[in-house]
Amino acid sequence: MVRDGFDDELAALRADVVEMGDVVVERLETALMALEERDAALAREVVDGDDEINELYLDLESDCIDLFALQQPLAGDLRFVAASFKILTDLERIADLAVNVGSYTLARDHELVPDVDLLQIGELAVEMVEDALAAYAEEDADACVAVADRDDELDALCERVGELVVRHLTSTDDDPTTEWLFTEVTKLLLTVRDIERVGDHAVNVAARTLYLIDNDPDLLY
Repeated sequence: MVRDGFDDELAALRADVVEMGDVVVERLETALMALEERDAALAREVVDGDDEINELYLDLESDCIDLFALQQPLAGDLRFVAASFKILTDLERIADLAVNVGSYTLARDHELVPDVDLLQIGELAVEMVEDALAAYAEEDADACVAVADRDDELDALCERVGELVVRHLTSTDDDPTTEWLFTEVTKLLLTVRDIERVGDHAVNVAARTLYLIDNDPDLLY
């Protein structure tokens, strides 16, 4: 009976981590939609919702600490709780990056570099997070490796954006030292950087899941 109760607690933790992940993905998608449509109301919704994510994270962090302290899990159970604890941290940081994207949208004043498709790279990052969460939920090692493999694609798209920005600056009639142009370029590059970091955290989730499956923290690196 004691073991059955502990198994129920572990299953509840897994479900709660996935649920938090779903909320974070929804916030990220909202931030990207706000960016694409230049919708200040949607962007504000993401920024103002950060406290809710933080509270959820702290509640689940406390649950993990209780499992460590009160249940003293061994072997595979210990790896599961430790990996879940770390995955929560990655999810909280993805939520912070979504807030950043929302903030950039609120501060955006000009349309810059029309050939840059931020939604495309954002959607790829979202898919990576969703796939990493599914891999965690199902303990699917192959899916973990697939998430890591897609990171190269995301990095390449982000690099292409940087090249487009440089090309635009060298071809425009605007003075690249003009304050408004410098500010807008900075916002754009910070947005790309944060979307790329979302992908990095998705890979982290996959790596931590692979660790709890195979007990090898270096399989994806």
